[in-house]
Amino acid sequence: MRVHVVSDVHGSTDALARAGDGADMLICLGDMLLFLDYEDPAQGIFAEIYGAEHARRYIDLRTARRFDEARRLTAALTTQIIAERGIDLRAINDEAIRKQYAELFEALIEPAYLTYGNVDVPGLWEPYRKPGHQVLDGSTTVVSGVSFGFVGAGLISPYRTPNEVPRSAYAEKLAAVGAVDVICTHIPPAVPELLYDVQARRLETGSTALLDHIRRTQPRYAFFGHVHNPLARRVRIGRTECVNVGHFRATRAPYIVELLGGRAVWGSYQ
Repeated sequence: MRVHVVSDVHGSTDALARAGDGADMLICLGDMLLFLDYEDPAQGIFAEIYGAEHARRYIDLRTARRFDEARRLTAALTTQIIAERGIDLRAINDEAIRKQYAELFEALIEPAYLTYGNVDVPGLWEPYRKPGHQVLDGSTTVVSGVSFGFVGAGLISPYRTPNEVPRSAYAEKLAAVGAVDVICTHIPPAVPELLYDVQARRLETGSTALLDHIRRTQPRYAFFGHVHNPLARRVRIGRTECVNVGHFRATRAPYIVELLGGRAVWGSYQ
């Protein structure tokens, strides 16, 4: 069974449309939306609403971990725009999110198996999901005799992204999944070389509960994204091959693995 895995799509609609070419199974591990583009501040929902110049300033503040200043910036801009234009920014934000989701889910092939990222709005997926799009979060599925477990969302962080959950809730979802051949999550296990982003020069948030789950149940594979430029793209924990697939927006290509009964025949970054 040829499996293509992507994560951190961030608005790459045209690449997503080709991600399943030649695959028996396509997996998407979330972060479909593009709110901010750290390389091109003119791209994304924030820039659409507030402008590229303010997006650049907001990115600089977040990169410097000056989160309170970043929130004060958006609050001031929001107040200014409402006073000057008298518009409902929440409605405009939701409209921009819906527009991206409509395009992304239209591009996504069927069948596809998905879970949520931290930069996703789960409540807005349903109107755009096709019948062959199976969304799993804290649940499992079996395809061609191989069991897959899915756990979505990120953990609560200073970034306050839209879809973050407490560590206890995340651990409960992992417990509900139990032992599987392949564990699919948005965030990585808490292994430093998997968490450190060499471009952003910071440690991202990973899950100690996921690390414990991998050590205890030893799936053949653990797939995840979230960290776009990790120090290490793959690490072995016991028999488990842990693979970061969170480079999709940059490479515009999936990670491809050939599975036989949960065992990898081969796997490669494309």
